[in-house]
Amino acid sequence: MKFNDSADSRVTVPAFRRSKPGDPPRVVLTAYDAATAAVAEAGGVDCILVGDSLGMVVLGHENTLAVTMDDMIHHAAAVNRVRRRALLVVDMPWLSYHISVEDAVRNAARLIQETGADAVKLEGGAERVPVIEAILNAEIPVMGHLGLTPQSVLKMGGYKVQGRKAGRAELLMEDARVLQETGVFSLVLEGMPVALAERITAAVQVPTIGIGAGPGCDGQVLVIHDLLGMLPGPVPKFVRQYADAHADLVSAVKTWAGDVRNRRFPADVESYG
Repeated sequence: MKFNDSADSRVTVPAFRRSKPGDPPRVVLTAYDAATAAVAEAGGVDCILVGDSLGMVVLGHENTLAVTMDDMIHHAAAVNRVRRRALLVVDMPWLSYHISVEDAVRNAARLIQETGADAVKLEGGAERVPVIEAILNAEIPVMGHLGLTPQSVLKMGGYKVQGRKAGRAELLMEDARVLQETGVFSLVLEGMPVALAERITAAVQVPTIGIGAGPGCDGQVLVIHDLLGMLPGPVPKFVRQYADAHADLVSAVKTWAGDVRNRRFPADVESYG
C-alpha cells in the first residue's frame, strides 16, 4: 500500500486518508484483545478497529447496546499494547456521544488518552455534525459510519440492509457528502447495495471502508471472529470464512482432555525433575 511510509513505520491518519486514487484497497480488521491484535498485526492489516461488536463476539450480548465506555477502554488498551504498525481506531459506544457535545468530546478524549488509539469512530449522518466538529476541534480524528448502523438496531427493527429505496439512498449520499465536508478522514459503509456504495465512493474524497457493501469501496473490514470462524453458527452473507478456528480449537481441547483422562498428559517431557 502506497502510504509513503517505510514498511516498519506506523500507519497514520493522514497516510490512511490521502492514498486513495489507484491504490490497493485498505485492509481493516477488528481486534479486541492482545491475542487477536497480534494475529491482525502479523497478518499485515493496515488498520485495527476495536469495534463495539465486542459486545456480541466477546461479551456475549445480543447486540452492541450494552457496551460501555469502560468496556471499550479496557479492550482497546489491550490491543494497543500489542499493535505496532496498524492504525488504531476505537468505536464510541452507544450513548457516549448522543447526550451532549460536551459528553462526546470528553468520551472521545478518554478513548484516546486511556488507550493510546489514533482515532475514534461513531455512527450516523448529518445529525452528528455538531458532535464531529467538536471532537475534531479537540484534535481527535474521526471515522464516520453510514448505512446499517448497529447502534440503531432497535429503530431499524433488526440488522437490515439500508438504502434500497431511492429516497433513503439519496439521504445516505447526502450524509456522506456532509460527513466529508465536516472533516471525517474515512467512512465505513455497512449493509447497503453495491451500487449505492459505489456511488458514495465515487462522490467523496475520503476512503470508504465496506462491510456488506460490495467490492467497490476503497477498503474492506470484517470482524476477526467471523473471518477466522472463531464462533459456532451461521455468519452474515457478506462474510467469507478463511478458517474454521472454532472446530480446530474444540478438537484440540477434546484431544487434550482425552490425554488427561487416559494419563497420557503430562508426559516426562512436560514434567520437571
